[in-house]
Amino acid sequence: MFRLLSKESNIFSIPVYMAFLLMVLSVFNALNINALNLFSAIVNFIGIALGYFIFNQIKLNYKTHLPLFLYTFFIFSFFPGDLDIGISVSLFTNSILLLFLTSTDDDVRKHSYPLIGALLAINFIFLPSTWPLIFFVILHILGTSKRIGLDLFNLFFGGVLIGISYFSVMFLLNYNSWDSRYFPFRNFQLINDFYPLYLLLPIVLLLILAIIDHFNNFNKKSLASRFKYSFILIFTLAQLVTITLYMGKNYEYLLFLALPMSIILARYLRFLPKYWMRETGIWLLIFFAVLFKIGGYFELF
Repeated sequence: MFRLLSKESNIFSIPVYMAFLLMVLSVFNALNINALNLFSAIVNFIGIALGYFIFNQIKLNYKTHLPLFLYTFFIFSFFPGDLDIGISVSLFTNSILLLFLTSTDDDVRKHSYPLIGALLAINFIFLPSTWPLIFFVILHILGTSKRIGLDLFNLFFGGVLIGISYFSVMFLLNYNSWDSRYFPFRNFQLINDFYPLYLLLPIVLLLILAIIDHFNNFNKKSLASRFKYSFILIFTLAQLVTITLYMGKNYEYLLFLALPMSIILARYLRFLPKYWMRETGIWLLIFFAVLFKIGGYFELF
């Protein structure tokens, strides 16, 4: 299995994975069709599909099938069937944000911050619990920009424009009361029942080992590789804050981790010293991801 997935992907690989993903979304939504669910499914599919292009853009996985396969498999395992519109929009905006922030074109990055600010505002409107992403982008600007003040201004300017537009539309529709959900720093939904989450413990362990291995070999990595890996780790941390504080029993929040998990784990498996370790690793990931999916429908333990 690992040898097959280690082959270099080609121009037809992404459409094949996207077709499988579309089939999965169609099956899950076939029995629950209405206008809102259809819109949510379309936005969700576009957002997840854009994630496939991020692998090639970030260039941490040598254009093999392995990260594409893991990403597709994690999406299948974490997808609940009827996805909330807030999660769908957030997956969509996350993919666009990553495409902009990982772009190798300096002009694209320099001139995209008003749009990034607008996307963050839209993200917050649809799902206020994603506020950690705002701090992730600010940290990215502080760590990479040569014109920090201007880029921060452009970021907030884009967000303010969306905010003014949103409040104007709500005022015209006579929605004049404040929704307390837009102040997300209370009513946290901390996890108190860990079933079926503990079925993912072996995957979590592999993730921890992958991160430890990265820092153990930190000095052997190229400067570009260090930066990109750190970028993914900080993005993952932002998503973990959202998941820890707000997920509760809404396991679709785990979809936010599908992309960074795939990048980190695929890279770790590739550099394991023995082939049997790589093969065992991929089958462990498959087995426990499937077990988690089944555990969402049946009480296994």
